[in-house]
Amino acid sequence: MSLVGHQSPPIFKQGPTPLVRLFVLVSVCLAMLVADLRFRYLEVMRQGLSVATYPLQMAAAAPVDFIRDAGVYFATLVEVQKDNAELRHSQLEAAQRLLRFEQVERDNAQLRELLGMAPAVGVHSVAAEILYDAPDPFSRKVILDRGSQHGVEAGMAVVNAQGMIGQVTRVYPVQAEVTLLTDKDQAVPVQVARNGLRGVLFGAGHGRLELRFTLSGVDVKAGDRLDTSGLDGMFLAGLPVAEVVSVDRESDTFAIIVCEPVAGVERTTQVLVLGRAEPTPPRPAEAAAQPKRQG
Repeated sequence: MSLVGHQSPPIFKQGPTPLVRLFVLVSVCLAMLVADLRFRYLEVMRQGLSVATYPLQMAAAAPVDFIRDAGVYFATLVEVQKDNAELRHSQLEAAQRLLRFEQVERDNAQLRELLGMAPAVGVHSVAAEILYDAPDPFSRKVILDRGSQHGVEAGMAVVNAQGMIGQVTRVYPVQAEVTLLTDKDQAVPVQVARNGLRGVLFGAGHGRLELRFTLSGVDVKAGDRLDTSGLDGMFLAGLPVAEVVSVDRESDTFAIIVCEPVAGVERTTQVLVLGRAEPTPPRPAEAAAQPKRQG
């Protein structure tokens, strides 16, 4: 059977080439994108599709959300249990300290009753906030937001919750200048809490202090706490000041004792300015102290 002149059925016609079809489809897509960007005619369609597919999205995200929420729940549960344990421990410690303080108060009351002493006079104090550092770059001084109008006087001790941080050295009507313990011109009479040894603590800069003019053979060791002695007539006795860091006894005369403040001298913002319970009696005049000559 001859196939010459025979034509293929219409069903087998190939039509346009793939490249032409690709070009046509790309052109249509670009035209739709430009038209949508210009006229927003697909906005309603997108909103409808988003509403229709929202349940599917929620169903697909449900396992991930469940795992994440479960992890957060158990992590929070562990953290809450840990915080509760710490709070119970702190509560027990606070209860023990309260019992000790109550016992100390009772003992003090009994001693004062036995000795016939009057109740202790309350210490005048002023709560203040550190505004900024003093403009002098060669000193460690700060400015408080309280001054003479609030009862602040020169020489008062400045403390925070941990201990002493400095001394009021200049007073203005509504502000006051405080020289920090780490200033090189600041000196504080102290005593070792462990054995009562007295000395003078000087600022050494860079956040350090030095207990100077102490003989190399004295009983001072690392870890000793230094409190104010109160012998200068300015500071209350017993204020925590510093802790001994190292003791160098190589010198034959004076030991090199390096200390660091127990309070956050360079980091604190809320402070308390402390006065004395009662004024220090004046020193007798030299003329009155000398015996009179008989004529």
